[in-house]
Amino acid sequence: MSQKEQSTRLGSEPVPKLLKSLSIPAMIGMVVMALYNVVDTIFISYFVGIDGVAAVTIAFPVMIIMMALAAALGIGGSSVISRRLGEKRDQEANRVFSNIISLIIVLSFIGVIASFTVLEPILRIFGATPEIMQYALDYIFPITMATIFFTFSFTTNAIIRSEGNARFAMITMIIPSVLNIILDPVFIIWLNMGVQGAAIATVISQASISFIVLHYFLTGKSSLKIRLSEMVPQLAIIKEVTVIGLPAFVRQVAGSVMMVAINAMLISHGGEFYVGVFGIVQRIAMFALMPMMGILQGMQPIVGYNYGAMQFERMRETILLCLKIVTVFSAGVFIAMMAFPAAFMRIFTADPEVIATGVDGIRIMFAAAVLIGVQVVSGGLYQALGKAKPALVLSMARQVLFLIPLVLILPNYFGVWGVWIAFPLADILAFALSIGFMYRDRKLFFKGKDTGGGSGGLKVSEHPVSS
Repeated sequence: MSQKEQSTRLGSEPVPKLLKSLSIPAMIGMVVMALYNVVDTIFISYFVGIDGVAAVTIAFPVMIIMMALAAALGIGGSSVISRRLGEKRDQEANRVFSNIISLIIVLSFIGVIASFTVLEPILRIFGATPEIMQYALDYIFPITMATIFFTFSFTTNAIIRSEGNARFAMITMIIPSVLNIILDPVFIIWLNMGVQGAAIATVISQASISFIVLHYFLTGKSSLKIRLSEMVPQLAIIKEVTVIGLPAFVRQVAGSVMMVAINAMLISHGGEFYVGVFGIVQRIAMFALMPMMGILQGMQPIVGYNYGAMQFERMRETILLCLKIVTVFSAGVFIAMMAFPAAFMRIFTADPEVIATGVDGIRIMFAAAVLIGVQVVSGGLYQALGKAKPALVLSMARQVLFLIPLVLILPNYFGVWGVWIAFPLADILAFALSIGFMYRDRKLFFKGKDTGGGSGGLKVSEHPVSS
């Protein structure tokens, strides 16, 4: 199938079949990508210790900021590109892509400069104590030096999906993840490099897929092309991409701020031990919820393309089907976490105290997990339609509006357990807000009519890609 056919099938293939073909590769890719984070943590836990896990947990917000920038470019760019393709404006889609490449290069230079200037102060602000500072530096320095590989691979993954090539998008996640898993024991154990070995394995893995993706675009396998003449930044394109990508950036950065707040409260009310335990629980949560992100990634190009093509019945069918799927999946995650928390903890550690603490944390954190799927779909839905304002609010809701304040308040009354309690309360509040937004804009989602209503976009009678 040609890349042109890959794009046009977004508007013609039966929705269940299309969603399956786009979501399953994305789910596989996301699960495998989460798996290498899990494997990293397992090796560090067993061969460095809980302090090593705590250090990586402290450093992880820096990596989240890098991924936030890539997410902003990737999700914003893919939303614009998929709608351009839906409107048959292929040349403009290509111009958007070339501008995104220029932004990746700029961000890469900033990452290298930051590696030598502000990295240690940032880690100190993020909660690194003298006992774990060197571990944290050993882990994050190689990663920030390789900003170009991380930004390029994460950004282009979303863009490859926007043109309908879910299979290759899946491959771009699987290859570095598998390579990372293979290299972890080499660098961490055999070369005795500890947490630095985990970082180097990750850098090599991302570099390898970056070159493969670059070859994909340069050899005409994509409907998009990198053209030097179109890489000159255009303010209108950059503004459109960044405005739509801003909610993804805010959500990821909010995740970083959330991590910093959690780490600070855990150290204040418990110590580095609890930061290490939370690091393990966080990896379990990431692995459990990644498949829902795969469903969202399968949904977004379908919704964006059909909104651009004004095929609103297909858009409605896609939204309803995704809501059903993520609700069922969320229920499955809830049951698994309530029934088998100890089994998940034993994957990472044999320490009885770590396991017991983690079991309590998992059961509390996932108490409202059945509500998470709707939150995921609602925020991603507004992004796919180019509705920047509600997408921004929903992306901030769980972490910024609810979770961070709760994390800062509850431990003062409940100690360390206040951190765990904050999660289900934030899920309940974010779910209620998501339902409120979707009910208000139900005519847009389910009847193809934009009633105004503050959705941050134009009526469909106007040009659908303007925001």
